[in-house]
Amino acid sequence: MIEETDGDCLAAKSHRIRGDVLVQYGDSRRAEESYTKALSVARRQGGKLWELHAAMGLARLWLEEGKRTEARDLLAPTYGWFTEGFDTPALGEAKALLDTLMA
Repeated sequence: MIEETDGDCLAAKSHRIRGDVLVQYGDSRRAEESYTKALSVARRQGGKLWELHAAMGLARLWLEEGKRTEARDLLAPTYGWFTEGFDTPALGEAKALLDTLMA
């Protein structure tokens, strides 16, 4: 597992949380960088749930910036990967955000 995750299985989560904090401080540019890094790490490690969380963070940021189409195009395929677990909080939150982006 260490080799597959480069020794840090929480790296994607850490980058995503950093993005969340930067959003709270109004630093959109650095928040986007953190979310993008979280997505990259999650994809490299095959962490679909971490990828979903990072995609939701970036999609929310883009929605606030008026980038609705980009946000939807990011989140829809990530959410679409899941075939079960739709009653979990993470997937419920992703579905609600996706519905907002589709409206």
